Amino acid sequence: MAEAAGTSRGLRVYKIVVLGDGGVGKSAVTLQFVSHSFLDYHDPTIEDSYQQQAVIDGEPALLDILDTAGQVEFTAMREQYMRCGEGFMLCYSVTDRRSFRAAGEYKRLLAQARPTERLPLVLVGNKLDLAPRFRQVTTEEGKSLATQLGCPFFETSAALRHFVDDAFHGLVREIRRLERQRQVTIFHF
Repeated sequence: MAEAAGTSRGLRVYKIVVLGDGGVGKSAVTLQFVSHSFLDYHDPTIEDSYQQQAVIDGEPALLDILDTAGQVEFTAMREQYMRCGEGFMLCYSVTDRRSFRAAGEYKRLLAQARPTERLPLVLVGNKLDLAPRFRQVTTEEGKSLATQLGCPFFETSAALRHFVDDAFHGLVREIRRLERQRQVTIFHF
């Protein structure tokens, strides 16, 4: 198992960091995954941590999820998040083009914080429920950015709980996939 891999009560712990601009629904997606609830209003997050057990591809896991601040005034905390995370969920709102551009910027910041590592990522376009009337970012644009970033892509609706579990499970799959690749590389030397 990789050095960063922890265990709790015999479960493999996955340290997941949810990144994105303020207002894209990071907390809503996280709360929907953890507690199956949606709040219409949520105070801006400074930092919240959650744990959720899941069975992904028949293998139990404990997801240790850090829901980060998207507000500019908390940017100093970002580098710490980026250093401690094992997998990263880059979120934007499909109703906000600026947040979509920022998702690419978060990837650049991750690369700066950890330049020698290939980091597990998923790209998440949230607020799919608002897309029919307010969409500013197409599904194709999201898929294209995910291809550039080399990661899976999900469009979610925290309000309707659409594809939320898929996004978190997809990130755990990415962590596992990259761990297996590293192990194969280690054993070939």
